[in-house]
Amino acid sequence: QVQLVESGGGLVQAGGSLRLSCAASRRTSNYVMGWFRQAPGKERDFVARIIWSGGWTDYADSVKGRFTISRDNAKNTMYLQMNSLKPDDTAIYYCAVGSIATRDSSRYDYWGQGTQVTVSS
Repeated sequence: QVQLVESGGGLVQAGGSLRLSCAASRRTSNYVMGWFRQAPGKERDFVARIIWSGGWTDYADSVKGRFTISRDNAKNTMYLQMNSLKPDDTAIYYCAVGSIATRDSSRYDYWGQGTQVTVSS
């Protein structure tokens, strides 16, 4: 079992930045970690993922060039730096851990409770 706790969400104006953190209860260095988001009335969408070494990352087209995913295995923590935020980025952001490198949320095994990000225009 891995417990995940997200933090860092909040209210920010368009063009601003936020940094999300995802702290794991134990070592996740052998796993893939990812960020997903869910806006009201919409499905949960892939945002970004990173392999255990941190040497490979993948982003949704909608956030590429604005968001940066990273991880610190020594701290069992993953981050999502979000810059140039837009109102369309408003959603609950979830972190997840899995053993398969995929964008498919159903293939991730453990999930955090989510953190709200609201971007005002």
